[in-house]
Amino acid sequence: MKIKSAEFVMSNSDVAKCPKGKLPEYAFIGRSNVGKSSLINMLTNRKSLAKTSGRPGKTQLINHFLINGDWHLVDLPGYGYARISKNAKKTFQKFITQYFALREQLVSAFVLVDIRHKPQPIDLEFMQWLGENGIPFSIIFTKADKLKPQAILREVAAYQTVLLETWEEMPNYFITSSSNETGKDAVLEYIDGLNGNMKLDTP
Repeated sequence: MKIKSAEFVMSNSDVAKCPKGKLPEYAFIGRSNVGKSSLINMLTNRKSLAKTSGRPGKTQLINHFLINGDWHLVDLPGYGYARISKNAKKTFQKFITQYFALREQLVSAFVLVDIRHKPQPIDLEFMQWLGENGIPFSIIFTKADKLKPQAILREVAAYQTVLLETWEEMPNYFITSSSNETGKDAVLEYIDGLNGNMKLDTP
């Protein structure tokens, strides 16, 4: 898939106000310092479509972007950032939960994790919650340029070991780097394939 257009549509904290219609959408979420904005900008060939910041936790709303005029990329607030207030965390949790529970247009979520770190409880718990609620998702390992190939394999294996304690199989995953565009084609081809399958299933 080639990204020919990427347009900001809206930001809000009310799922009921998200775009109407039946366009498929894909939600990107992860801990606040995982490199989500950089990944989105890399995928869409835009330098500042999603706002990047030296201060984690900048994304605090549900952000919709229209891609190629036929699907939505959704940038969700990061979780697990200690420097925001408890009330803010509760607000995020509420509308993130509502988004996943109510948004029928959602095809799949992408859970971003920093490949440099061992499996974090907050990421594992969120994946477990998605699984328990029947929400399809893939893992996107970010910042792969920071590690050598053998270290990448070792970190993925560590995740697989932990996840297979409760999952029947390792969830679908991608190795990415926003700096050198590793994984860009694989993620976009995956989305393109899901969109194609949806069109085939539509009478």
